[in-house]
Amino acid sequence: MATPIISIHESENELIVQLINLIEELSLLSCKDGHLFKIGLSGGSIVNFLSKGLTNINTDLSKWIFFFCDERIVPVEDPDSTFGLYKKTLLAKISLQESQFIKIKENVSAEVAAADYESKLKEHFPQSDWPRFDVLLLGMGPDGHTASLFPNHPLLTKNDSWVAPITDSPKPPSSRITLTFPVINNANNCIFVVTGAEKASVVKEVLEDSSKLPASMVRPSNGKVYWLLDKAAASLLENQK
Repeated sequence: MATPIISIHESENELIVQLINLIEELSLLSCKDGHLFKIGLSGGSIVNFLSKGLTNINTDLSKWIFFFCDERIVPVEDPDSTFGLYKKTLLAKISLQESQFIKIKENVSAEVAAADYESKLKEHFPQSDWPRFDVLLLGMGPDGHTASLFPNHPLLTKNDSWVAPITDSPKPPSSRITLTFPVINNANNCIFVVTGAEKASVVKEVLEDSSKLPASMVRPSNGKVYWLLDKAAASLLENQK
């Protein structure tokens, strides 16, 4: 299991620079020999960080394909839509095509959306038992959830599908889809981006204590897991770097 690679940053700008440099480095490795760079997105502050940082990147973004680690079952125009946020921020600033984003099916149930999204993933990862993303960008809530995998939820042990529906999310909106842990832990690289003092105690629990929180279950079996933290989120860690 991967040992977390932790970096702590003095400012938001420093964190964004490190995040973009890391993504760019991994994309260049992935795009060798004509391969595409397959990256899974999360919402929250990551949307803002990417919309700020990717404007300065020199890499050919046409070889990138964007997926979603989870998504809310709402219309794209709804403020809760993760793709909707990227459409308003990232697509408005950067020369990306909407077709580079693999989106969920609209106006259907969570169950139908999950099955449809899994079928879309299988088009991009053919003949694979589990998809192997180049990068998954992950956030973490104050309760230790990541993607839409929440503490003590049955989905934490879901191991027979790539994408799962959730209709009882403790965080609204209640209906969502999410990648399952076998998919997350098959990624080449998982990158957590966590900021804010309100998450310091859970960061410590996940990284230094014995924890069963969902974020602590992200341990790629044949990949790396990075934790990019600001000083506030890292303030309770014993060994700040």
